[in-house]
Order: sequence, then C-alpha cells, then structure tokens
Amino acid sequence: MRAKAETENVRRRAREDVQKAHKFAIENFAENLLPVLDSLEAALAHSSNDLEKVREGIEITLRQLTGAFEKGRIVEVNPVGEKFDPHVHQAISIVPADQEPNTVVKVLQKGYVIAGRMLRPALVTVAAPT
Repeated sequence: MRAKAETENVRRRAREDVQKAHKFAIENFAENLLPVLDSLEAALAHSSNDLEKVREGIEITLRQLTGAFEKGRIVEVNPVGEKFDPHVHQAISIVPADQEPNTVVKVLQKGYVIAGRMLRPALVTVAAPT
C-alpha cells in the first residue's frame, strides 16, 4: 500500500515538473518577444515622413524578432534549390524550370520548425518533371 502511494506521488511530481517546464518555456519565449512589442509600439508613437528611418526601425524590429525565434529554437525553412520534401514543403504549383525535376524553384512563404517539429511548412513552387 505504501509503495503504491509513493509511486503515485512520484507520478504526480513528474507531471507537475513537466507543467512547470512548459510554463517556464512559454514565459521565457514571451519575455524574449517583449522588446519586439516595445519597438513596434515606439514606432507607432512616432510619426515620421523619413522612409529610410522607418525602414531602419523595421529592420531592427525584425532582428529582435529573429533573435527571439533563435532563443526559442524556432528555425526558418527556406528550401530554394533543395529536393521537394512533402514533410517540410507544401507545393503550391509545378512549373517548367531549368532545375532538376522536383526541386524547389521558389519559396512563396518560408516554413518554420521548432525543436525539430514542423510549425508551418514552406509554401513552394517546384520544378516540373521533364
């Protein structure tokens, strides 16, 4: 009876540890996104007619977002020139091309992977078979 209770306690603690780990990971990722939010809010608060400054601000914000993604282990999938793989690519069209058949010719929307798991496949155009 005592061993059974101890086993249940170990299982409960393990579940709680997993829940805490998930909560910490989400909090950590959200914390990494806060500077991006701050930058976007600051950009909206300042009106500027200087398009170059606006572009610089967008580039800085994009670098912040990319950095947050890297810390969260989110990896970009940009497969131009790679062999088409239905596990990580979604073919939108097949076009005649100089590349080898079934090769990704163009990426219409990048895909993303987190810790080896697909978040979103890349939307691609693929070279037609000859």
